[in-house]
Amino acid sequence: MRFPVRFRRATLAGALSSSFALALPLACGLATAPARADDAPPAAAPAASKDTVRPEVGTPLQAAQALMKDKKFKEALAKIKDAEAIPALTPYEKFIIESTRASAAAQSGDDELAATSFENLVASGRLQPAQQLKIVQALAGTYFKTKNYPKAVTWAERYIKDGGTEPSVEDILYGSYYYSNDFKSASSRLHAAMEADEKAGRTTPESRLQMALNSDLKIGNSAGSATDLDKLLAAYPQKQYWDLAISRAEHRPGAERMELDLLRLKFALGDLHRDGDYMELAQLALEAGFPSEAKKVLDQGFASGVLGKGTEAERQKRLLAKATKDAADDQKALGAGDAEADKAKAGDAMVNTGYNYVINGKAEHGLALIEQGLKKGGLRHPEDGRLHLGIAQHLAGDNARAIQTLHAVGGADAAADIARLWAVYLAGKH
Repeated sequence: MRFPVRFRRATLAGALSSSFALALPLACGLATAPARADDAPPAAAPAASKDTVRPEVGTPLQAAQALMKDKKFKEALAKIKDAEAIPALTPYEKFIIESTRASAAAQSGDDELAATSFENLVASGRLQPAQQLKIVQALAGTYFKTKNYPKAVTWAERYIKDGGTEPSVEDILYGSYYYSNDFKSASSRLHAAMEADEKAGRTTPESRLQMALNSDLKIGNSAGSATDLDKLLAAYPQKQYWDLAISRAEHRPGAERMELDLLRLKFALGDLHRDGDYMELAQLALEAGFPSEAKKVLDQGFASGVLGKGTEAERQKRLLAKATKDAADDQKALGAGDAEADKAKAGDAMVNTGYNYVINGKAEHGLALIEQGLKKGGLRHPEDGRLHLGIAQHLAGDNARAIQTLHAVGGADAAADIARLWAVYLAGKH
């Protein structure tokens, strides 16, 4: 998966400000005619002053600048080589030659040559801090564009160390680690950025969360990838992320036991699109002793137009009729099983009875029964009971308490995954 990393396409060409580009003619002092042909060069040229350029060096460089204005970059680079061939170049002359070559190479699209020249400019120690920071940023972007990821990392790290704050350079850093297959470093840096975003109340960009998720998947960091996916769901609740999250839950240990709960989550998300999904959820709800839930599911399936047509229409109508009758009978019989549930040694029956009360609109009594069942203990799957308490609190309209309950669901199987996804979903509605 490729991730968008944004930086200016003309990064190196734009790294030299106009004032820097105009420095050459002023420093050379060549406003007058160039040196005469009969001025033979001395056997040993006298040392030039600190920040001046000798005419024999400046003349080809000025010619190069004129050629650059006409976009004749190949010819300009040749003139720059002529200047470089002059003996006994001073550090300042080398600096001016390098800056001119950097500009010509960048404008011509020769990123490799431009990057080399810009590196030499940074190494010269002659750049102003603000100008150097801009060039360091340009180098990071150029090396990323040319897929030289190790060097992109080096220059992006330096940019950040030197105080640069342009977010796109951080993206270059993360992307360079990722595309050089250093997923551990990518994950570490991305999670640090995500923590900083959270503390500052910022939403982490989607591309960074995607990269973190893929990095954590590559290195087998299950906890990290779960966190990444939760953040994607919370900030960018797109179907592709929900599909991935539910698929992960479906492959967790205990998922077969949690089939009803997985379908309940899909139903809440509005992610039941096939007639078979509605029918399976309704059947499982009936088998679990929740006919009112089955009726609600089937009613929505018919209302949405998914059910009631095609070759299975009659079977679907028969199931709805059964769910409707069973739901009516169940409401009349509410309370009949309370005493038996209370006598049971384990709390499973009390949790199930309480959940059924909530489904039938008796939330206060139902929630109390579920909590009593959890306190009684002995449940076959205690975390399932806590999950069902959280869902019941949501059905009762108390999403704040539901989220707290769902976050407390522990364990290492599908129940914890489903509870976490419910919490993310409810947080988006809260």
